[in-house]
Amino acid sequence: MGGPRQAGKTTLLRLLHQGRGGTFNTLDDATTLQTVRADPTGFAEFGASPRIIDEVQRGGDDLLIAIKRLVDLDDAAGQFVLSGSTRFLTVPTLSESLAGRAVFVDLWPLSAAERTRADIDAPALLFEPEALRALPLASVWKRADYFDLICAGGYPEAVRIGSARLRGDWFEGYVSTVVLRDVAAFADIRRADLIPRLLRLIAARTGSGLVMADFARSLELNHATVRDYLGYLDIVYLTGNLPPWSTNLTSKLVKTPKSYVTDSGLAAALLGAEPGALAQPGHELAGPLVETFVFTELTRQLATSAVRAELSFFRDRDGREVDFLLERRDGTVIGIEVKAAATVRDDAFKHLRWMKERLGERFKAGYVIYLGDQLRPFGPDFTALPLSALWAGRQLLRSVGAS
Repeated sequence: MGGPRQAGKTTLLRLLHQGRGGTFNTLDDATTLQTVRADPTGFAEFGASPRIIDEVQRGGDDLLIAIKRLVDLDDAAGQFVLSGSTRFLTVPTLSESLAGRAVFVDLWPLSAAERTRADIDAPALLFEPEALRALPLASVWKRADYFDLICAGGYPEAVRIGSARLRGDWFEGYVSTVVLRDVAAFADIRRADLIPRLLRLIAARTGSGLVMADFARSLELNHATVRDYLGYLDIVYLTGNLPPWSTNLTSKLVKTPKSYVTDSGLAAALLGAEPGALAQPGHELAGPLVETFVFTELTRQLATSAVRAELSFFRDRDGREVDFLLERRDGTVIGIEVKAAATVRDDAFKHLRWMKERLGERFKAGYVIYLGDQLRPFGPDFTALPLSALWAGRQLLRSVGAS
């Protein structure tokens, strides 16, 4: 199980230990980590199953090799539950893969659906437009409510903080901790001070492609260093890349991926954006932060959705763009545009209609997600969808669960 720090992995593992027994260890504990480094095989063998190891990436290559050896000797399921705050099997020093021997799960910060305890699988429902239109949506969400939600994000500890200033302080400390602790554990960072600046640039350029030259010029670094630092941010789950959709619709397809900060609250804090200002019409950061929020909500719900679908985007050199595409394994596609407005006009669907004309029956539905409170049809296959429909219009709970 992987995911960013403070998303709730340790809490979930402790609950698993309480319910299933076994052995629990965290390598954030200095003494335990020293034990692993002194005798990785002995540590891997110790205790009853399931052997739950939190922050396993800190044990390095030797520990994973020892675990692999034990699993090779005994193929019984459920012997180990491993958790890490880095994509630890992609880190160069952890070269030994457990592919074919493990199930991989990403645990993200809380989605809005989780914060409202909405019984909804939005990605699956988006592929069923008739059922979605029949949803008893009684949304009470207004523009100010949406930006309160966006600026809070999904980290449980941050959500609990009522003050925007104090929440900004929490996010600043969080980024510093991840960079100095997790990134420094696997990479030689000579300019650690530039990584938060790079993260801020990504937040500010949400929806744009990853142009190395722009980042290198802004940070006064060479392209190779920028590429390395971008990779480090991805490894520790602070950013996520959105690939361009693979299609033969046009030969003019833009192939540069987009990058997003993986929590809208973190993105807002990096940009110094506050809910009250964002709620004013025309704020320049409103669009990027709403798009960031939709990316994070879809990513988090896709991790547990019944539908197997890949998330991507479409853009060509003629100026046509669709913010998000979901494609099922059977080739069925839905398109999503995102607008930081309380109303939707018919021309907001022009690129979605262009795509439907070329895909035919493969195109299931097109949506414009906006900051209103009404679900409105714009023809048989197109719908203006309130952002709150992604959590069935439910209101936020007063309290938030584990950190």
